[in-house]
Amino acid sequence: MIGFPKTERLRKRADFLEVSQRGTKFHAAHFIILILPSGSTATRIGITASRKVGNAVVRNRIRRLVREFYRQHKGLFHQADYSIIAKKGAERLDYQGVCADLMPVLRRSLGRQC
Repeated sequence: MIGFPKTERLRKRADFLEVSQRGTKFHAAHFIILILPSGSTATRIGITASRKVGNAVVRNRIRRLVREFYRQHKGLFHQADYSIIAKKGAERLDYQGVCADLMPVLRRSLGRQC
């Protein structure tokens, strides 16, 4: 499927809290990526951008860019729950910047998790 269906999203607060408490943390220049391997066959992504990053327009833009990165690079994501948190400064990124920031971290995490 090309879109971003509900089955591939972290939606509940409890899911976000579990990933943040039990997951492995990786840092990129503009993002924090928390990964918790799951027993299911689904890969689920949750994207967080707080008000520190910018107003609602800016936060939604960052979330759209990260969702597009996920759709284009599903091969980098293995079966796990991911929480991607935008840091201050992420508002200046375009799509290529998001790719350049997330790709090395996800490749590094694949080596540790698999």
